[in-house]
Amino acid sequence: MRLVSRHILRAEVLAVCGLLLVGAISGCTTTQDTAARKQTQSKRILERRDHRQKHRQAERAKGKKG
Repeated sequence: MRLVSRHILRAEVLAVCGLLLVGAISGCTTTQDTAARKQTQSKRILERRDHRQKHRQAERAKGKKG
């Protein structure tokens, strides 16, 4: 009886550890996806800002010439 209890307990512990491992892996994937989205968003923001600044500089240059 005691041997069966140990086997059942060991199986339960392994199952719980497996579930925790799967949860951790999926959590990392979610974090990586979020980081990738934020990086893409930051890149777009910087590109738009750069475009606006170049446009303003060109407008100022036209104003000084004219």
